[in-house]
Amino acid sequence: MNGHMTIGEIQAGLRSREFSAKELATKALSHAESVNEETNAYLLFSHARALEQAELVDLQIAEGKEPGPLAGVPVAVKDVILTKGVRTTCGSKILERFVPPYDATAVTRLESAGGVIIGKTNCDEFAMGSSNENSAFGPVRNPVALDRVPGGSSGGSAAVVAQGTACVSLGSDTGGSIRQPASFCGVVGVTPTYGRVSRYGLVAFASSLDHIGPFAHNVRDAATLLRVIAGHDALDSTSAAAPVPDYLAALDGNVRGVKLGVPKEYFKDATGETAGLVERAIEVLRLEGAEIHEISLPSTDYAVDTYYVLSTAEASSNLARYDGVRYTTRSPHSDTLSDMYRNTRGENFGAEVKRRIMLGTYVLSHGYYDAYYLKAQKVRALITRDFTDAFRSVDAILAPVSPFPAFKLGEKVNDPMQMYLSDIYTVTGSLAGIPCMSVPCGLTTDGLPVGLQILCNHFDESRMFRIADAFERIVK
Repeated sequence: MNGHMTIGEIQAGLRSREFSAKELATKALSHAESVNEETNAYLLFSHARALEQAELVDLQIAEGKEPGPLAGVPVAVKDVILTKGVRTTCGSKILERFVPPYDATAVTRLESAGGVIIGKTNCDEFAMGSSNENSAFGPVRNPVALDRVPGGSSGGSAAVVAQGTACVSLGSDTGGSIRQPASFCGVVGVTPTYGRVSRYGLVAFASSLDHIGPFAHNVRDAATLLRVIAGHDALDSTSAAAPVPDYLAALDGNVRGVKLGVPKEYFKDATGETAGLVERAIEVLRLEGAEIHEISLPSTDYAVDTYYVLSTAEASSNLARYDGVRYTTRSPHSDTLSDMYRNTRGENFGAEVKRRIMLGTYVLSHGYYDAYYLKAQKVRALITRDFTDAFRSVDAILAPVSPFPAFKLGEKVNDPMQMYLSDIYTVTGSLAGIPCMSVPCGLTTDGLPVGLQILCNHFDESRMFRIADAFERIVK
């Protein structure tokens, strides 16, 4: 049993009785705890829950029952996704002692498929950040280079897969928080179509933008995990009723004749090794028979501004519930109700969360709503239309994930604008609600991973996985 086993290898080992699910879970927990001091990728470990689930898988196998497509697979879950009876902090002091009374739908489906949750992963507070330095419980270090960030906000979920302490993991993505950490850590990360995976039990940052999605070592494992958690959920009114296809059936390694668009706006200022590696990846697909077409997404330049107006507005509304009255940590330094609200939020929210609440409250305020929020909604419609128009002539779009590889811890933490601009290539797909993913496409001379971003039309994850899998087969 090694730390980088695939889902298929785990399933084969269980069937051949090479090891049991309980043995695998015990080893995974021990390994994760032993290396966590280096990376701080986990906030807590769920020993009892993991071993109980593993024993159930072993019992099903012993009785000749089908234990599910994730049987015995060690999984980690980002700490913004609710787990019944297991503390969920969202990386914030304000929820430091919160224990949810129910599971997120994605967690329920994961365990129903035999998955074994070994722990909750560190993240930027309330998923707000691009480096995983905004957690109230300390930053996560990139296992590829410990002086670098793993990306955010799902940096912990990317790091645990990269370091081999979990086979797969769940993250959340609002403006690139799965794809960017996947690129920085050299793993596969998938942001599905908005509504493809239920948001029930995902603590809200920006409700019209939030997604749950998988991290994995390879495309096949990511496709397997997405198929498990995807599908309509009556508990989530934004959950789509679209049928979930067999993603694995699409992985035939063939991209001949596939039309791939390369948006000129994503490359006009791209230089250095990141751009070179992405361009080389595009050429690899061309040599495999894909057709490469230059396209234009003219509203791209407005995407970052639009994203930070809309996401902060929604965050301001969503985070109003954390007031010290119900399930949050309450400030003891208060004599009046208004003092309790003010002190609870002031003492327990971090600087980045406060910054976004203030910005969101401002753009929603009287006199500014039309000038900022309403105008941003109109630009979002234009960005979505750009993609709709592009997919009339191409099957998928190829682009960088980030302008640069993983940067050093502390390098951008005092410059919010530079931090926000690291999302420049990912927020467009998020605003349009289309499926996007990052697949590793090479290393810089410093040994830092770079990801190739693949974007497809709504609910066309099968095509996206097919292209990613074909590329992965060529480069591995």
